[in-house]
Amino acid sequence: MPKIIISDTSCFILLKNIGELELLEKIYKQIITTPEIALEFGEELPNWVQVISVNDKLRQQLLEIQIDKGESSAIALALEIPNSVLILDDNKARKIAKQLGLTFTGTIGVIIRAKLDGIIPSIIPIIEKIRFSFIRRY
Repeated sequence: MPKIIISDTSCFILLKNIGELELLEKIYKQIITTPEIALEFGEELPNWVQVISVNDKLRQQLLEIQIDKGESSAIALALEIPNSVLILDDNKARKIAKQLGLTFTGTIGVIIRAKLDGIIPSIIPIIEKIRFSFIRRY
């Protein structure tokens, strides 16, 4: 059974900013996210992103004591969906996900997966786009 992929906002924003958002669809076909993350993203998400609400709002609220709403909702949703993989870039959120026994990767992991799956010939051009987008911003 293929893994369910749940993405936090940072991956969407970073890949959108460098014109590579479609990598997610090419690799995973479908991504799941939460209404909180969709709101943080601030734009309409592509149709291959399914938005699902967390059932256990108390768990999400407890997570929000330590990390932001988007990351909390992603982790809470991953706890509700067996066999899921989170895309998280925030270090604190990753530590919590690890403590909870969740599987996760980050945006760089997504780019590496694209290379390993033969979707892109090299990670270097995408890493350079990311680097350039940070240089332009600061």
